[in-house]
Amino acid sequence: MKAMKLDNLGFSTVDWDAIPIEEHPGDKGTVRSRAYSRNNVRVRMVEYSPGYSADHWCVKGHVVLCVRGEFVSKHKDGSDHTIRAGMTYIVGDHEVPHRSSSEHGATLWIVD
Repeated sequence: MKAMKLDNLGFSTVDWDAIPIEEHPGDKGTVRSRAYSRNNVRVRMVEYSPGYSADHWCVKGHVVLCVRGEFVSKHKDGSDHTIRAGMTYIVGDHEVPHRSSSEHGATLWIVD
């Protein structure tokens, strides 16, 4: 298996509490996120409010770890996948249009 290349990143620590929160409304609820970027890698800590539902289909690739709670990743083909704390999903750029919702809220760690 070929490993992901993480070139020219050096070494960094991230104090998530020191990164400003950006808040974005969904169709319902809100997303609160903090992002750290270095070269072509972005790492985010994202919180879905209870009752959150995304307002768009996303085509960006991600590696997503559900840290707390659970959410549903709905796919444009009609399928959906429940992701609970401790689970990860991986999707490639422009491969599977998806959008998230969370009945009770969730915290995600995302690399994209």
